[in-house]
Amino acid sequence: MKLTLFYSPMTCALVPYVALTEAGASFDVRDVNTRANQHLTPEFLELNPKHKVPVLLIDGDPLTENVAIQIWIARQFPGARLLPADPRAEIQAIAVMSWITSTIHPHLTHYPRPENHCDTPGSAVGVRRVGALLLKEDFAIAEKRLAGREWFFDHFTTVDTYFYWAFRRALSFGLELTSLEHCHAHLARIENRASVQQVLAYEKRVLASFA
Repeated sequence: MKLTLFYSPMTCALVPYVALTEAGASFDVRDVNTRANQHLTPEFLELNPKHKVPVLLIDGDPLTENVAIQIWIARQFPGARLLPADPRAEIQAIAVMSWITSTIHPHLTHYPRPENHCDTPGSAVGVRRVGALLLKEDFAIAEKRLAGREWFFDHFTTVDTYFYWAFRRALSFGLELTSLEHCHAHLARIENRASVQQVLAYEKRVLASFA
């Protein structure tokens, strides 16, 4: 089986990259420079007309949408325990990932792309303010969930990586989130994992090559 992950630094493509690394999978990485609009080229749009990363090519067949990719990796490599084994816990994990992708992720876009939410001149400040309020509500839910526990479920899963990416992305915008001690502790635990350190080092190299 040949796997190729289409990846762009700082994006949620970090999540399947970590999952594949945790699983010990053999895969290639194709870097996509979204700042140079490589995600809008005819070649990329042939793979994903939604012009987004990640895309995982599985023997040449593209799989899109982060939650679907994560579930596929978890089921293809069950020994990595990327999702809970118990069916009830697994469906709850998928629910949390769906919340991240349908709620937190869209709220993150208020900062880098306020024009996607309102194109009225001078509206960017207000769009970002609303985004910050929505994210604080989201992270308050996660903060309560993480109180007194290391991970979202009984052991590390790909859910943890997905939330880590979202929280890290919010911090990169300079949001005031210092009161969320459990979210910050979770972030530190994630960044101590060898798989995440490997991906972050790769991210740094790719960002430098794109500069």
